Amino acid sequence: MERELALELVRVTELAALSASPWMGRGDKNGADEAATEAMRRMFDSVSVQGTVVIGEGEMDEAPMLYIGENVGSGNGPEVDIAVDPLEGTEIVAKGLNNAMAVLAVAGKGQLLHAPDMYMEKLACGPALAGKLSLKDPVRTTVEKAALALHKPLSDLTVMMLDRKRHETILTELRDAGVRIKFLSDGDVAGAMAPCFPEAGIDLYVGSGGAPEGVIAAAAIKCLGGEIQGRLMPENDEQFERCIAMGISDPRRILTMDDMVGTGDVIFAATGVTPGEFLGGVRYLPDQRAETHSMVMRAKTRTIRHIRSLHYLPNKQLYRK
Repeated sequence: MERELALELVRVTELAALSASPWMGRGDKNGADEAATEAMRRMFDSVSVQGTVVIGEGEMDEAPMLYIGENVGSGNGPEVDIAVDPLEGTEIVAKGLNNAMAVLAVAGKGQLLHAPDMYMEKLACGPALAGKLSLKDPVRTTVEKAALALHKPLSDLTVMMLDRKRHETILTELRDAGVRIKFLSDGDVAGAMAPCFPEAGIDLYVGSGGAPEGVIAAAAIKCLGGEIQGRLMPENDEQFERCIAMGISDPRRILTMDDMVGTGDVIFAATGVTPGEFLGGVRYLPDQRAETHSMVMRAKTRTIRHIRSLHYLPNKQLYRK
C-alpha cells in the first residue's frame, strides 16, 4: 500500500468524528452513529483505493451504508480490505463520556478476518509482554506471568476490562490475585489498545467483547508492536455454522494476530470524538472552527503519527451537523 494513503484515511475519520460530535450527551446513540457512518461513507469516495468493507455496520439488509461487502473508494489504486467502526462508543457519545473514536483499518485484499458479529474472548498486551502470554492459561496464571515479565508485584499490575455482568468470574479471580482493575463502560477497541501506550498505565486488557472490534484492535496493535489473542464465543449452533460459512473452519481455536490481520502491511487511523486515554476529543473553537486529534499508524514502518487539525466548518461540505 502507498504510504500517502495514510493521510487520506485520516480525513475519513476526521469527518466522521466531526459529524458525531454534535450528538454528544443528547442521549441518541443511533443518531450519532448514523451521522458518523454517513460522513465516513461519503468521504471514502475521495480515497484512492478499490476497497471492500469486510467489517462494517452489518449485513446489506441491516445497514444502508458501510455494510459488509460494500465497495468503497474512488475505484483507483490498490485492492484492499476495509474494517470500519464509524463511531466506536455510541453509548459513550450519547452519555457524554470519554473514549469515543471514529476508527478504520485497511489491509491488502484477503488479509482481514471476516469476523462474525458475536463475542470474542480477548487478551491484549503491550510490546513488553508480546509473545509471553497465552489465552489458553487461566487468568490468574496470565497475570502472574505478566507481573514476572514486567518485574513488578501483582499489586502493581493494572488490568482493564469492560464493566459487564458476564465478567463476574474473571473479576473475582483478578481481585483474588490482588491486581488493580480499571473498568470501561464501553469502547472495546480503545481498551484493547491501551496497554500499548505507557501513559495509559494499563498492563493488560482481558475479557470478552465484539469480534469485529477485536479485528480492528488487532490492526492497531500490530502497528504498535503489542499483541492480541482472541477466541470466538458462538452461543448456539446457528452462530457456530455462521463462523464456518465465513471461512473460520474451527470457530473455537485461538486466533493470533496473523489470523486476524494477516502478515502484510496494515494502516490504522482513528480520530477522537470525546477525550480519551490517548486521543483528545473534538473541540469547538470561536469563528466556526473545530479542532480534531487523530492518530494514524502503519505496521510496515511502525510509525505513529499524531495529527491535530483545525477545521473551518462552513467549508466542510460533507459535514452533517
